[in-house]
Amino acid sequence: MDKGERNDKETNKKLDDLEKEKKDGTGEFLTTSTGVKVNDTQNQLTAGDRGPTLMEDFIFREKMQHFDHERIPERVVHPRGSGAHGYFQVYESMKEYTKAGFLQDPSKKTPVFVRFSTVVGFRGSTDLARDVRGFATKFYTEEGNYDLVGNNMPVFFIQDAMKFPDLVHAIKPEPDSQTPQASAAHDTFWDFASLMPESMHMLMWVTSDRAIPRSLRMMEGFGVHTFRFINEEGKATFVKFHWKPLLGAHGVLWDEAQKIGGKNPDFHRMDLWNAIEDGNYPEWELGVQLVPEEDEHKFDFDLLDPTKIIPEELVPVKRIGKMTLNRNPDNFFAETEQVAFHPGHVVPGIDFTNDPLLQGRLFSYLDTQLIRLGGPNFNEIPINRPIAPMHNNQRDGFMRQQINKGTHYHPNSIGGGCPFQAKMSEGGFVHHAEKVEGNKIRTRSKSFLDFFSQATLFYNSQTDVEKKHIIDAFGFELGKVKRIEIRERMVGLLTQVDQGLARGVAKKLGMDPVPQPEKPMNKGVPADAGPEEFEPIHVEQSIKSSNALSMLKNLVEFIASRKVALLCGDGVDSSSLDNIKKALEEKGATVKIVAPHSGKLRTSSGEMMIDESFITTSSVLFDAVFVPGGEESIKALKEDGEAIHFLDEAFKHCKAIGSDGGKGLLEETHFWKKLTANEMMEKGIVLDKDPSEFITAVGKHRFWNRERADSIPA
Repeated sequence: MDKGERNDKETNKKLDDLEKEKKDGTGEFLTTSTGVKVNDTQNQLTAGDRGPTLMEDFIFREKMQHFDHERIPERVVHPRGSGAHGYFQVYESMKEYTKAGFLQDPSKKTPVFVRFSTVVGFRGSTDLARDVRGFATKFYTEEGNYDLVGNNMPVFFIQDAMKFPDLVHAIKPEPDSQTPQASAAHDTFWDFASLMPESMHMLMWVTSDRAIPRSLRMMEGFGVHTFRFINEEGKATFVKFHWKPLLGAHGVLWDEAQKIGGKNPDFHRMDLWNAIEDGNYPEWELGVQLVPEEDEHKFDFDLLDPTKIIPEELVPVKRIGKMTLNRNPDNFFAETEQVAFHPGHVVPGIDFTNDPLLQGRLFSYLDTQLIRLGGPNFNEIPINRPIAPMHNNQRDGFMRQQINKGTHYHPNSIGGGCPFQAKMSEGGFVHHAEKVEGNKIRTRSKSFLDFFSQATLFYNSQTDVEKKHIIDAFGFELGKVKRIEIRERMVGLLTQVDQGLARGVAKKLGMDPVPQPEKPMNKGVPADAGPEEFEPIHVEQSIKSSNALSMLKNLVEFIASRKVALLCGDGVDSSSLDNIKKALEEKGATVKIVAPHSGKLRTSSGEMMIDESFITTSSVLFDAVFVPGGEESIKALKEDGEAIHFLDEAFKHCKAIGSDGGKGLLEETHFWKKLTANEMMEKGIVLDKDPSEFITAVGKHRFWNRERADSIPA
């Protein structure tokens, strides 16, 4: 057995150890929680066949009492989530920068569990809300659990955790009506944002297409805060964490997102699950931006400000390892719902900085787990249990699972001094010896007061298509705000980001002239500070545009795991259908036959099962559409308005459309009449019996040169 095979076996064993013991169920009897076999779990114990129920029915009482207590409090934020198991493997030793054990040996696989989530909506909300996405990774390392708790956006709304309750109260549904669900498009959020210009950079990200990802597999992740790496010599290096998806970052259109939310609110959850089940394992590379401590103050922004990024042109992202998710949970509640992340779960070699948002999160995450999971023993739940041995003097409390023997205090002589404190050389965690001094004050560093420069950087970095989407998003969000003064205040702040952006949003809101910003802009100032001390400032940025901030400038073309709909009617040509289906599936695409009805599809040579009918699916759930040939099939589809709508909607959303014999159906669409023959191919309409051209078109994801097809009624 070689070293790689041995490590794989060890990793699989560790993954299995994270779960409760499972059996296949063969030959098992239904029992009570104490192991007593149950004879009848369908009827209560009664006095006679029509008599009253009896209190002595312990089987009913146990069954009902457990059911009555099945629910636990949902997370205050990030309640709707999806999770998966996998592993992480570093490319080369990072010992120059950190002594963290899981970042040393390229042959070792570290088990991980990742939870993706929306932030605002309740557990039953849609996956396709315009929202930040949580991206939290639990590394089960041999030195203990390390939690990298991040988002799919590298910055945040606020600079200080003191404001976090206010932010969440503002963005959650209005307190009187408890609406809207999973949306920031209402008065209280935009009132808060318009008074807090430090949110401007984050608002650029949230109104971009990154807030409506095509898939959880196709979004970046960020640690948000600046952390520290510490090496064996005690030298510290500032570090920013990035997750880079190998499929690239892709979004959907807002019209698409709204329709997906109605057609399939579990779209992201099912996409992740199905990809793993199909063997299309999602992969991300872990990247780091490394800044020597002596360079902390060389930038035109503060490294500790969580509303700022380090542009990749200034500090490139070094890709140091890869994470692969290859196993779905066996029980959603036991794993995805009970997993507990905490940014304070670090291992030797990784430490904190004085980022005021991070410092507050170190308290908040631990505090919320105590109430959500019933007490201080949540780390003993199997999904949270470390693979490293646990030896501590903690005892008792709700849900205690460990059965401890001996003494439980330190120092002691009765137990021989065990467990011992570990020296740093023995792997004991020691905080970085940072020199700190100053008066106790409630204030903010003036280096945090540039609220607009990086918002401008983000906007300048986008393509024209992406800029249009941002303007449209602000138009939608602020269009839902009822109080005109809030709209005006917000557009006034946008003038400080970009005049073209402000004019575009003002036009959508019917504002002429463009409102100017209120003075003072920043209402969230300390009570004893003069407004002039805390007015936002503009800092000239050394970087005017960053390609890394645009999704479309970093497009990854691929076809594996993309979903393609084949529109078919009875009588479809078998060779045409088989040809395109085989070609797509050989490239790894997921192909579904969509027809006017469910059940079996009659083809020119037999029958085959239909995957979806027009009543059960929609074009918004697919990445591309193809119409196979067959005169009878095309005739049936031409008489079905849903087929025409399916194609027009796919065109409106800029998706590849192909056919090798269905031109007669395409001629019935609204978009066909708007295109010349020369425009077809360049706008993603492929009419060719050779599947290769259509496959190439699918890999391009979208054809943005037709996005302004607003006249398409779909």
